[in-house]
Amino acid sequence: MFLNILDGFDITAMAIVAGAVADELQLTSDLLGLIFSFALAGMMAGAMLLAPLSDVIGRRKIIILSVILVGVSILLTAHASTLIEFIVLRFISGLGAGAVIASQAALAAEYSPEKYRSLSVALTTAGYPFGAVMTSVVAGFIMPDFGWRGMFWFGGGVTLVMGVVAWIYIPESLKYLFENRPKNALQKVNIILKKMRKPLLSMLPDVETEKIRESRGVVTNMTSLLGKRHRMVTLTLWTTFFLCFSTLYFLMSWIPRLMEQSGYTAEVGRLAFFLFNFGGVLGVLILGTLSTRWRLTNLVSLFLLTSGIFMVIFAISPNQQTLLLVIIFLVGILQQGGFTGLYAVAAKLYPTEIRSTGIGWAVGLGRSGAVIGPAVAGFLIAAGLSMSGNYVVFALPMLIGGFIAYRLKVD
Repeated sequence: MFLNILDGFDITAMAIVAGAVADELQLTSDLLGLIFSFALAGMMAGAMLLAPLSDVIGRRKIIILSVILVGVSILLTAHASTLIEFIVLRFISGLGAGAVIASQAALAAEYSPEKYRSLSVALTTAGYPFGAVMTSVVAGFIMPDFGWRGMFWFGGGVTLVMGVVAWIYIPESLKYLFENRPKNALQKVNIILKKMRKPLLSMLPDVETEKIRESRGVVTNMTSLLGKRHRMVTLTLWTTFFLCFSTLYFLMSWIPRLMEQSGYTAEVGRLAFFLFNFGGVLGVLILGTLSTRWRLTNLVSLFLLTSGIFMVIFAISPNQQTLLLVIIFLVGILQQGGFTGLYAVAAKLYPTEIRSTGIGWAVGLGRSGAVIGPAVAGFLIAAGLSMSGNYVVFALPMLIGGFIAYRLKVD
C-alpha cells in the first residue's frame, strides 16, 4: 500500500506543480501536456515490459529495483531545467511505477488466504487515492518555502527510504521459489517460513515440470495470455481496464477545471478533487471488506454501474454546490472502489507463473485509456460541451465496463 501511496503522490504532485513549472520553464499548455503523456506512457511500458520480468526473476527484485528507479528519477526531476529533461525523467519515473503496481498486486495475492485475497490486493492498491489526498496537504507545507522543486525533493527522498524498507521487509513469492527454483531457493523459503512461524522444509516439494518450463520465458508468458485457455478473460479484462482508466483520468484531470468553468471558485474545485479522492480511499476499503462475503466481480460490476448512474445524476442535478460535492464524493467511492477491485480480479484470474504478466498487460494496455480519456475531454470542452455533457459522455464507459466486468465471474 505504501508504495502505491508514493505513486499517487508523484502523479498528483506533477498536476499540482504544473502551473509553477510552466511559468518557470515558459511552457505552453500543449508542451505541459507532453510531460503528463510521457509519464503515463512510462507507466504503460513499465506494467507491460518490466512487470512480466517478475514472473521470471522474482517479484522482490523487480519491486525493489523499480522503487529505486522511481526515487532517483523523482530526485533528478527536482533539478530539471528543460522540457527534454522533464519528459525523460517523468517517463523513467512512470516506468518504475508501472512495474511496482503490477508486481506488488501479484505478491499480495500470493501471500493472502483465498477468502481475504481480494481485500489484500484492494488494500495494496488503495494507496493511489490516499497518496492523491496527501499531495494537497504536503504541498501546503512545502511549496510556500521550497517551491515546486521541493515537492520532488520530498517525494524522491521518501521513495528511496521506502526502497530500503522494501529491501528489508518484502519477501519473495513462495510460489515463485517453489516453481522457478532459483539459487538457494530452499534456504530462502525457510527464511520466509521462519518469519511466518511455519514448519521449515528439508527439501522443496515437487512441482509439475510443465509449469516450471512455462514460467521461465517472458515471451512465452506474454503469448499465453492470448492462448486458448486465457484469451476471452484477457480481452474482457483489458477492455474493462481501458474503459475505467478513461473515466478515472478524465475525472482526475478535469474535476477542478470543470468546476471553475461552471462558475465555482478554484477553492471549490480543489475541494471537489479532494472529496473524489477521499471517497476513493473509502471505496477501496468498502469493496475489499465486502469481497470477503460476496462474489468479487458482482461487487465490481455493481460499483462501476452505480458510479456511471451517479455521474448522470451529477449532470442533471440542480446547480447547487453542496449537492454536487456530495455526488462527486459518492462517485469517488464507487468509481475508484470498483476500479481497484479490477486489480484483485486480475490477480485471481491468472495462475502464479503468469500472474504479474497478466496484471501488467491489463494495467499497461488499460492506461492507454488514461491517455485518451483526458484528451477526448479536452476536445469536447474546446468544442463547447458543458461540464454536465462531459459527465454524461464519461458515464458511458462506466456503464459498459460494469456490464463487461460481470462476465468475468471471479469469486
